[in-house]
Amino acid sequence: MVNLLKKYLHKNGYYNQKDQFDDLFLSHPNYPSIFAITDTLDVLSIENIALKVPKEQFIDLPENFLAIYNGHIVLATKTSQSVTIETAEAKKQKLTFNEFLTGWNEVVIAIEPNANPVLKKERKNKSGLLYALPFLALIASSAAFQNYNINSIALLVTSIIGLVLSVFIVQEKLGVKNELASKFCNINPNASCDSVINSKKSEINKWIGFSDLTLLFFSISVVSILIQPEFSNRIIGFISLLAIPAIVYSIWLQTFELKKWCVLCLAVSFVIIAQSLVFSFGNVTWFDYSISHYYTFIVSTILLSSLWFSIKPIIENKVKFEKETNRLMRFKRNFNLFQFLSNEIEEYDDFEKLKGITFGNENAATQITLILSPSCGHCHTAFEDAYKLFQNYSEKIYLNILFNINPENQDNPYKTVLENLLAINEQDPKKAQYAIIDWHINQLKLEDWKQKWTVESPHLIVNKELQNQYYWCLKNDFNYTPVKIINGNLFPDEYEIKELKYFINDFNEEMEDEKSLQAV
Repeated sequence: MVNLLKKYLHKNGYYNQKDQFDDLFLSHPNYPSIFAITDTLDVLSIENIALKVPKEQFIDLPENFLAIYNGHIVLATKTSQSVTIETAEAKKQKLTFNEFLTGWNEVVIAIEPNANPVLKKERKNKSGLLYALPFLALIASSAAFQNYNINSIALLVTSIIGLVLSVFIVQEKLGVKNELASKFCNINPNASCDSVINSKKSEINKWIGFSDLTLLFFSISVVSILIQPEFSNRIIGFISLLAIPAIVYSIWLQTFELKKWCVLCLAVSFVIIAQSLVFSFGNVTWFDYSISHYYTFIVSTILLSSLWFSIKPIIENKVKFEKETNRLMRFKRNFNLFQFLSNEIEEYDDFEKLKGITFGNENAATQITLILSPSCGHCHTAFEDAYKLFQNYSEKIYLNILFNINPENQDNPYKTVLENLLAINEQDPKKAQYAIIDWHINQLKLEDWKQKWTVESPHLIVNKELQNQYYWCLKNDFNYTPVKIINGNLFPDEYEIKELKYFINDFNEEMEDEKSLQAV
């Protein structure tokens, strides 16, 4: 489903939000519901709506939208004559208006097209090329020094095709979705690669399955033919012939036991049959009993098998870790849990009287207060995270910066930073914002910052404010910095400030509920 939703974002010009959508949606506590979709779009500040539209108003819907068709979320593209729907399995179907309306339950999810689509230059993924370089070098050197006949070429080409198909099969086995493979696997209603590949009957034992065997066979075949085509042809063709009974079993299993077809498996079977035909009817010597002629195949088998069974657990653990991370993130993103872990502040009196450096809308539902010290390295990080969050959600967040420093300590060289910050804030709050950014984010050196921002400070007002903030911290035993406060409660230690983006909509709903109760 994620690929389908990302395609919808791409169609509407949200090119740079696709990867963020992936992480946010998969870790949403209500995944994969409609609410998870709309809430994720809200977090990304993408205007969206989910509503029930009468079928009479279908003609007024935009060109593309998400819809519930026959109980599944689909991407619908509407023309003047028809509707093309695409499913999460990458299967497309062209329908007449009446056909679509029959299966549509009138629910639509639509987003506002991006008015200013900007596609950032993506760094080219060179890892695939790096992996392919040894293989390309092997092909080039093999073509230069080896003599290929028609049988060698046929076996090499079919082995490369088989290797690609085997990679797709292994991806399905590991749960790594590939869009191209999904199109093959869902070409027919009776097709289901997942059901066949992940069936226990497709495993030989708990360590090895047919997916491992096909991957190893074709990778060994490709390497062996490239290094020693003449003699490798014989053993590869012979093994292909021996594999025919396994192919018959696979087809029987899919037909009578599982009653589902694996298109990838059938394609691999066709490749193996083609190789056995080349071996049987081509000009290939059936077998050569000189063991020295098969050193290349034997060495390739040992090396590639050892390599695969070494890296396979790593890949499996990585996939498992990613799935487990998403499950844990769904738990962590539960708003009730966040509230439960947010402790009340014992002495909240006079908090509203403290005057700090502020950013954003003071009536916003999400109100963040940071109590910082100018000499604290962790305060730099806390402020930067909070400021970035404010930049992304400037209409929804109010950020208030207070300070905790002993105003009586004249030996503290950083006291002058706060005196100047509060003095600037009295004169020009906007200027104070730039000054604190210079200190905590740009991290100017003390002397450079003082040279840029020192003002003639109204000492009485500033010192009084510093004292008020310091004594308020003392009352609450805040003898550390940074102190993080969210809507009057202590921010949970189990969360980072940047994770607040997950709860912005929840805070908005909470505020609306409070307003509704007050209005009653």
